[in-house]
Amino acid sequence: MIKITIPTPDVTITKQQNPELSNIYGFTDFHLITREKGGIFMFYNDDKELLFVGKARKLRQRIKKHFEDNVSPIKSHREEVTKISVCLVEDPVHREIYETYIINELKAKYNVDKVFYR
Repeated sequence: MIKITIPTPDVTITKQQNPELSNIYGFTDFHLITREKGGIFMFYNDDKELLFVGKARKLRQRIKKHFEDNVSPIKSHREEVTKISVCLVEDPVHREIYETYIINELKAKYNVDKVFYR
């Protein structure tokens, strides 16, 4: 049996109390997320419920795209996101494994691909 543990987030940003100060759904700390490194990201709501898990070669750009794109799986639920956690994972195979594992272990609400628990 393979033992997988969910990595501890390297960066966590939260929605600001005054969301009008931000042009990206209340988040102002995107500068804390690396531009150059890859990893996995997790979107949470106020109840600490996992909403969505994703992976990216360049994290900051990919996360921002979820808030700007019309094809994002969370496009109808962007207002619900209050916390973003990021784990740096350079190896693409490891990113794939962690993403799939977290989606199924923590039952991410809006992930539709890679779901084995439904």
